[in-house]
Amino acid sequence: MTIDNLAPREEKRSGRKKSVVDEKSPLLPCRQDEGAGINEFSGASFSGAVFNLSTTIIGAGIMALPAMVKELGLFVGITMIIFMAFLTETSIELLLRFSRPRKSASYGGLMGDAFGRYGKIILQICVLVNNIGVLTVYMIIIGDVLSGTTADGVHHAGVLEGWWGRHWWNERFFILLVTTLGIFSPLACFKRIDSLSFTSALSVALAVIFLIITIGISVYKLIDGSIQMPRLFPEIIDVSSFLKLFTAVPVVVTAYVCHYNVHNISNELEDPSQIKPVVRTSIGLCCSVYVMTSIFGYLLFGEGTLSDVLANFDADLNIPFGSVFNDAVRVSYAAHLMLVFPIVFYPLRVNLDGLLFPSARPLVRDNLRFSLITVSLVTLIFLAANFIPSIWDVFQFTGATAAVCIGFIFPASVALRDSHCIATKRDKVLGIFMIVLAVFSNIIAIYSDAYALFKKDSSHRD
Repeated sequence: MTIDNLAPREEKRSGRKKSVVDEKSPLLPCRQDEGAGINEFSGASFSGAVFNLSTTIIGAGIMALPAMVKELGLFVGITMIIFMAFLTETSIELLLRFSRPRKSASYGGLMGDAFGRYGKIILQICVLVNNIGVLTVYMIIIGDVLSGTTADGVHHAGVLEGWWGRHWWNERFFILLVTTLGIFSPLACFKRIDSLSFTSALSVALAVIFLIITIGISVYKLIDGSIQMPRLFPEIIDVSSFLKLFTAVPVVVTAYVCHYNVHNISNELEDPSQIKPVVRTSIGLCCSVYVMTSIFGYLLFGEGTLSDVLANFDADLNIPFGSVFNDAVRVSYAAHLMLVFPIVFYPLRVNLDGLLFPSARPLVRDNLRFSLITVSLVTLIFLAANFIPSIWDVFQFTGATAAVCIGFIFPASVALRDSHCIATKRDKVLGIFMIVLAVFSNIIAIYSDAYALFKKDSSHRD
């Protein structure tokens, strides 16, 4: 489990080295560990690390960004995406720099160093809430794409429903069950995150395919003159509409949260000093994909953009071979999410194990515990995906609570705590700024959601 330090203790007996199991070892031994049974692993490559971190970032969040731009307007929405990219890179840089004095090899270890046992526990709980929410969203989107969804009384047909009509075998429950047993469960059983580098590269390629097709359709319709000029700024007509703007903040925050995997990826790098360029490359790549998806997704569907933009691709786009492009977009991104699942699941399992069994032997050496935790988490996510109707609801909850803590509040708090007296004045100013921004915007977002819900219930009663 990823707690405290990865460095194993070694003792010399009978003229040879023998590794000793550290009760605070990570889920997997480091590449340098001897006697761990995986010493043929010489370290992850730069490209593999970039793909793994990019896959951690580019998940379901991208599907809600066009709807976020619809709420904020094109100019404000794109500015928000770019601003959050810079803020995310800054917060990760704080995590890495403050991990060095104690050589903390995990996010939990860093929080434990700064705030003690309870700091580590709070971080682990936030990772559980965030990752369970994100993985639930993945399943919801896959269900929407393959089986269809209903929004505002309008049914949007899924790919399988469009091909063969509605049958019991392409209903949401059965499709998600087959996907869980046939794809999620096998991929979730890998015990080293670098083992997923190939599937991560494939998932990034699928996301790019989705983006290229979306751009192509949008450009065609622009030339055809069938796309209207988008709003550049939000429409603010009263206090309620102003407060509603802040509900977009948790969505953008959730789209960038990858902090829980940075240490895991760094630990397996052939050259750990490459983690900074890995982070910059990954965030730059993801920011570019996010910006283009938001622009062209909003251009394509305008004010009709749904919270899950993939659901918009069930309609007639009025272009040649429109149905083929619709299916290609939806299937490619559903496949992308299937391959992203194990990357986000990896730290979820690690942190749950660290929370429940802080003093147990490394999880990699306990197959029973590994299997029980994996099965329990996959089952929980499967059930949640069948009972939660909208990805916007999940994003607002996780983004306004766990995601903002993981992405901004905890890194800023570590800098302000400054246990080893290495923080600069700039670090502390940035820390205060991140905390104030995160707390203020998310309190308003939560209030706005509660106000809208109360107003909706009142109108129904009237």
